[in-house]
Amino acid sequence: MNDVASQISPCAASTCHRELRDYELAGAQHICSPCTTAIHTWLHEIPLQMIVLGGSRQRETTGTPGPTGTRTPPLPGRDDVLNLVGPAAWTTVHDPYGDQHGPIPIVGTLGQWVRIICEERRWNGPDTVTAETLAAWLAEPRRLDWACRQPWAGEMRDELYSLMRTIRGITRLRPQRRPIPQPCPRCDSLTLTETDHQLYVDCGTCDSLFTRSDLALGAAATAARVTAEQLNVA
Repeated sequence: MNDVASQISPCAASTCHRELRDYELAGAQHICSPCTTAIHTWLHEIPLQMIVLGGSRQRETTGTPGPTGTRTPPLPGRDDVLNLVGPAAWTTVHDPYGDQHGPIPIVGTLGQWVRIICEERRWNGPDTVTAETLAAWLAEPRRLDWACRQPWAGEMRDELYSLMRTIRGITRLRPQRRPIPQPCPRCDSLTLTETDHQLYVDCGTCDSLFTRSDLALGAAATAARVTAEQLNVA
């Protein structure tokens, strides 16, 4: 029993409760494949969310503007949105007066992971530093695949998960998830779903990931099997 327990390796992300499968362990992954897919989805979603955030900067007001009742005039826009879409410091920020508050800007969260990857792999970062370019750089398959095999992959997943929760909490814009009316090519269950911005269709039963080409081949194989069974019955 102890031998079995010692072989169980949970996903390194604290926000995930899956255990790594044999093929993930063999591939030296520190986070599970669904977490890797989630990161890819979030990074491709960020440019669209930036458009909505850009339109959410101004405060919503009703009635006739009047005195605020305080000596400090209000900010010209929503401070939660301004924090997210604003610039970020590229060095450690010291806050002796406690006036640093709110979420880390998007470029700050993404930028720190770009710097880590560039330092460890000696790759060049994007030519321009924006939320869109940083997200696209991190989402490149070769870089993301390498990052998910590093000891800090779980921390990266957790930070991006927290970032997306903050963004979606403001924009109220979430990817739509739709069922696919086709049996899973691997386990034959009817739990295939596709999600906006996601490259793969996933199975809720066996956690397998499929491209559209995989599904087309699976549908052809299923049709051939059904035809053969009908001929045998006849």
